[in-house]
Amino acid sequence: MDRKRKWVLSSGALLVLFLGRMTTALEVPLDPKVLEGLPQPPTITHQSPKDFIIDPRENILIYCEAKGKPHPSFSWTRNGTHFDVEKDSKVLMKPSSGTLVIDISGEKAEAYEGIYQCTARNEHGTAVSNNIFIRQSRSPLWSKERKEAIMVQVGVSLVLQCRPPAGLPPPIIFWMDNNFQRLPQNTRVSQALNGDLYFSNVLLDDTRNDYICYARFPHTQTIQQKQPITVKVLDMDAINETVADMYNYTNNLFVDSPSGERRPSFMAPLGQSSTQMALRGGVLELECIAEGLPTPEVSWYKESGDLPSSRMSFHNFQKTLKIADVMEADAGDYRCTAKNSLGSAHHTIKVNVKAAPFWISAPRNLILAPEETGILTCRVSGDPKPQIAWSVNGVPIKDSPKDTSRKVEDDTVILSDVQTGSSAVYQCNASNEFGYLLANAFVNVLAEAPRVLTPPNNVYQVITNNPAFLDCASFGSPIPAITWFKDSQTSILNRDPYVIHNNGTLEINVAQSLNSGKYTCIASNNLGTRENHVYLEVKEPTRILAQPEYMVVQRNRKAVFECKVKHDPTLIPTMNWLKDNGELPDDERFLVDTDSLTINEVTEEDEGTYTCVMNTTLDQDSASAMLTVVEEPDPPTDLELTDQRERSVQLTWIPGDEHNSPTQKFLVQYEDLLHQAGVWHNLTEEEGTKTTAHLDLSPYAYYSFRVLAVNHVGYSQPSRPSRQYRTNPAAPDVNPTDVHGVGTEHNNLVISWKELTGLQSNGPGLQYKVNWRQKDVEEDWLSETVANTSKYVVSGTPTFVPYEVKVQAVNDYGNGPAPEAVVGYSGEDVPMSAPESVQVLVQNGTLAEVHWEPVLTSMVRGRLQGYKVSYWRERSLHQAEAQQEEQQVLLFSGNRTDGRLPGLKPYSLYTLNIRVVNGKGEGPPSPNHNFETPEGVPGPPSFLRIKNTDMDSLTLEWGPPQDNNGRLTGYTLKYQPVNSSNELGPVEEMMFPANETTVILADLKYSTRYKFYFNAKTIKGSGPTITEEAVTIMDEAMKSDQVDLATQGWFIGLMCAIALLILVLLIICFIKRNKGGKYPVKEKEDAHQDPEIQPMKDDDGTFGEYSDTEDHKPLKGSRTPSNGTVKRDDSDDSLVDYGEGGDGQFNEDGSFIGQYSGKKEKDTHEGNESSEAPSPVNAMNSFV
Repeated sequence: MDRKRKWVLSSGALLVLFLGRMTTALEVPLDPKVLEGLPQPPTITHQSPKDFIIDPRENILIYCEAKGKPHPSFSWTRNGTHFDVEKDSKVLMKPSSGTLVIDISGEKAEAYEGIYQCTARNEHGTAVSNNIFIRQSRSPLWSKERKEAIMVQVGVSLVLQCRPPAGLPPPIIFWMDNNFQRLPQNTRVSQALNGDLYFSNVLLDDTRNDYICYARFPHTQTIQQKQPITVKVLDMDAINETVADMYNYTNNLFVDSPSGERRPSFMAPLGQSSTQMALRGGVLELECIAEGLPTPEVSWYKESGDLPSSRMSFHNFQKTLKIADVMEADAGDYRCTAKNSLGSAHHTIKVNVKAAPFWISAPRNLILAPEETGILTCRVSGDPKPQIAWSVNGVPIKDSPKDTSRKVEDDTVILSDVQTGSSAVYQCNASNEFGYLLANAFVNVLAEAPRVLTPPNNVYQVITNNPAFLDCASFGSPIPAITWFKDSQTSILNRDPYVIHNNGTLEINVAQSLNSGKYTCIASNNLGTRENHVYLEVKEPTRILAQPEYMVVQRNRKAVFECKVKHDPTLIPTMNWLKDNGELPDDERFLVDTDSLTINEVTEEDEGTYTCVMNTTLDQDSASAMLTVVEEPDPPTDLELTDQRERSVQLTWIPGDEHNSPTQKFLVQYEDLLHQAGVWHNLTEEEGTKTTAHLDLSPYAYYSFRVLAVNHVGYSQPSRPSRQYRTNPAAPDVNPTDVHGVGTEHNNLVISWKELTGLQSNGPGLQYKVNWRQKDVEEDWLSETVANTSKYVVSGTPTFVPYEVKVQAVNDYGNGPAPEAVVGYSGEDVPMSAPESVQVLVQNGTLAEVHWEPVLTSMVRGRLQGYKVSYWRERSLHQAEAQQEEQQVLLFSGNRTDGRLPGLKPYSLYTLNIRVVNGKGEGPPSPNHNFETPEGVPGPPSFLRIKNTDMDSLTLEWGPPQDNNGRLTGYTLKYQPVNSSNELGPVEEMMFPANETTVILADLKYSTRYKFYFNAKTIKGSGPTITEEAVTIMDEAMKSDQVDLATQGWFIGLMCAIALLILVLLIICFIKRNKGGKYPVKEKEDAHQDPEIQPMKDDDGTFGEYSDTEDHKPLKGSRTPSNGTVKRDDSDDSLVDYGEGGDGQFNEDGSFIGQYSGKKEKDTHEGNESSEAPSPVNAMNSFV
C-alpha cells in the first residue's frame, strides 16, 4: 500500500515525499540543508517537444535540463549514433546544462535535421530524454499554371480548387479578391476544410475575375497566392442560339449540370457513407457540403447517441461539425442531412477513435532504505495496445547485467532487498503506431535519520467549526513515523476529532476554542528521533449581524445600506463594498462608513447589487442587497390621431421608459388654439396598460393633444403635442348654468347665469336669449337677446313677486336645447307693519315668555328672516329711580310667534318691543310693553369683618348684599369651633333682622379657632354664604406660666434647635425657588417678621397650607392683631383651607397644617389686613 508524506519548506515551497517499504514515490526536498550530503540520481526537468519544427532563419535551440546530486553530465545522440558536440564548431552546449545551441548562419538548416536524444548521468544513474525530431519549416512556391475562365450556367453547382503546395506545417488557406478583401461566404458559398471554395448554386453576381486562393505559412510568416480564377455565369435562356453555339467549344461550360430547381445532393464527401479516424484527445472535424436549388440547409445528429454538447461546435454555416478533446465514446455513425423545399439527402460518416499511448500511472521515483523492497509501475493504455520496454540507466534491461534483486513483469519492475550503491534510473517506453511515451524513474537507496522540515513554533490560526491542519513535514529513510502530543502531555490518537494523515499533518475536523494550545510532533525511525512544536489559535467567526436590505429609492434621493459585523477581537477586520461584484465607482457621492454605505443623489447608473464584504486574515462574511432607482416615467412619444370623426378621434401613443416603477395611468390633455391658446386642460385618463384613448370632442375647436404618464413617483413631462385637429362649427349643445333671478331693488329683477366657455360655444356669434314672465299669472314670455354678459336687469317689477326665468344659448349655427325655467323673486322692501297682540308670561325671577301675532305676508314685502325682540331692565322694584341698563336683543328666525327671554334679574321692571325682519331690513317696532319679575334669593352679604377679639368674645360686622333681589327679611349666622385635630365642634345659629349690621359674641373659649358662616334672606329663601375665621386670645395666667417656662435653659436649647431646623428648611425652600418652585418667599418675609414661627408645607417646602376639597379657600392666620381684626391673606402661603376628609394637625405655632373636616363655604369678602407681628406668647403656648 502506497504511503504519502508532505513537507512545508521554510521558503514556502510545497514538496511531496512518498516513503514506504513497498512502492513509494519520494522527491528529495530542495532545502540546501537537506540536500547537503544526500545523493540523487539524475532527473530530466526540461526538454524540447518531440516534434520540433524550426525556423531556418534562426539558430536551433534544443533543450535538455536535469538535476541530481552530484550534478549530472550530458551527452547527445543523433539518428541513433553518438553526436560529438565538441567536433562541430557550430554547436554549443550550455554550461551545467545539456541544452544545445546550433548556429546555422552560413549553413543550411537541413544539415541538422534528424532525431536527437539527450542523456544525463552521474554516479547514481543515467536519465534520457524523449526522441526529439528536428525538422525545418518549409513554404514551397506554388507551381505556375494557366487558368482559363470557367463558364457556368446560372443555378449549377461549382467547386474552385485551391490545392496549395505541401508545407511544414500545413498552410492556412483563405480566399480574397484583388483588393485583398475576403470573399463573402454564406450557406450557398463556403470554403471546405481542404481549402476549396464550394458553390451550392451559382448566381449571375458570382461572375468575377479575381477568385484568389492564398496560403499563409505560420513559421515563416509568408503568404503565397494562386493565380486568379475567372468565373463567368451565363443565363442560357437570355442569349440566342448563335451565342450559345459560340460557347459550346469549351469543356468548362458545365451544360450537363442541372441548372433548374432540384433537391439536394452531396458534393463532399461523395456517396451515401464514408469513414473517418480520430485520435483520442485530438479534434474531430466532420464536413458535409451539399448542392441544390434552393440552397439546402445542413443538420447533424449521431445515430448511436447524443452529440457531446459541451465539446461540440458547428462551423462553416452548419456544414462542419467540430468535436474537441475526442474520447472513445465519440466513436459511431454521424449522419448529416441536407434539405431544401424539394427534398433531402443523407450521408453517414463512420468515426473510429484510436489512441496513441497515454498514461494511466507513470512510474514514480523511489527512495528506499537498505533492505527495503520497492515496485516501479508503468501503466499505459492506447489503441492499438502499446508495447512496453524497460531500460536501466539508458540500456535495455535485457542487455544490462543480470541483477537477482530485480524482476520485470510486463509493466512492473520489482526491486527486493536493495543494497547501498544500487541506485539507478529506470526508463519505461510504451509505443504503438500512433506514438510513444517515455518516462524516467530513479531508485535512490538512502539511510538517513529523521529531519523535521516544518519551521519550529509555527502559529496556526483557524476559525471555530472549521478544520485545522497542523503540518509536520519530515524527511528520513526509512520513512519516519509521526506521533502528536497536545500541551506536551496528551497523546493524540488517530480518531475523532483528530486525523493524522500519511504525510504527518494533523487534522482537527471541527476546531473549537478548547483545541487551542501547544502541539508537538515527533518524527522517528530506526536511526533517530526529532520533535517540533507548533501552536493553534481558534478564533471566533466573522458574522454580519445587520445585513443590507433591498431598497427602492427615487432618483436624486439618498440610499443607505447598513452592514453591522461581529468579529473576533484579536483579528483586524477590513470592510469592503462592491457593486455588481466590482469596485465601487470613484465618485464622491459614495460615502463608506464603518458600518454603512451611503449613496447621495442616486442616479440610474447606481442601480445594481451592493455587497458588503468583511475580511479578516482568516475568514470573511458577505451580504448583498439590490438597489433599484425609480423616477418619473419618460413622456410618451409618437402621438397619432386615427378614426377621425366630427365629434371624436382616437389618440395612440408609445409609452416611455417606466424607470422601474410601473405606469399607473396616462393623462390626456388638450389645448384649444382657437379659444384659449397656451392653456392645457385635462380631458381623460386611461389605465397604465393602455396606449390608446377614444376622445369625445366639441365642435368649433382647434385641438392639440398631449399625454402624461403617471407612476408611483409622479407625473412625467408632457409628450410633444400631437398635430392639430379642427372640428366644424355647430349649434350649442348646452345652455348656461347657475341661472338665478334675484332683485336688487324693490322694483327690479336681475337675471344672472354662468357664461359658456369658448369650447362650449360650438360656433361663432355666441349670444344668450333671456326669457322671463311673472309666475302664476297668465301672460306671455318676455325675452331679450344679449352677448358677452352674464346678467340682464328687468325693471319696473312689483315688489317681491315670483318670476319664471330661463336662458338659452344661441350662435350663428342655431339655438341650443330648450332651457328649463327657474323661479326667482323681484326685489324686496322694508316691512310696513309691526307685530301685534304682544304678551309676556313671566315664568320666574330670571325667565319670561313673550308671544305675538305674526305680520301679514303682504306687509313683510320680502323674504321673512324672523322677529327681533329688544328688551332692557328699567330698574329694581325696591328702587324708585330708574336705572336703565343696556338693551338686549334676541332674533327668532322663521315665522315664529313666541320666544323665551332668559337671564332676567329678579324683582325688576323690564320693557320690550318686537320688529319683523326681512332681507331688506327691519320693520317698525311694536309698542313698548312693560313687565315685572318676582322676588328671588338675595346675593351674598357685601362683607363680614371680625373685630375686638378677646379671650372669650369678639365682634362681627357685615354689610347688606349688593343685589337684594327682593325685600330682605334678615340674616343667619352659624359658627363652630375647630379643635387641634381639625375636627369641627357643635354649630351655633343666630338670626338677625334686616336692619342690623353688627353683633358681639360672648362666652367663647379662649385660644380657640372659630369658623363663621353668614348669609342674607328674602321671602324666597337664603342667599349664598360667606365664611370667616378667628382665634380667641390666651388666658393671662397661662401667659405668665409660659414666660416663666421660656427662661429655662432646656427650653432655650430646644428653641434654638427648632430655629436651626427651620432655617435649614428655609434654605431648601430658597434653593427650590431658584430651580423654578412656586413659593413666594419675598411676600412671606414682608408679611411675617419672625421666620421661626412660620409653618412649612410637608410636600413642596413652602409655608404650611391645608386645602379645601371644594374651593381651596385659605384658612386665616391664628395671630390676633392689636386692632382686633382678622388678617386676610390672598397668598398661596397662608394657612390651608379646611374641607371634607382632611388629615389636619397643629404646627408648632398653633396654626394648622393639612385640612379641616367638614363642609366649607366660599368666602366672598376679605377683611382688613394687620401690620403687626404675631404674639410670641401664642407661639410658645403651642409647644406646651
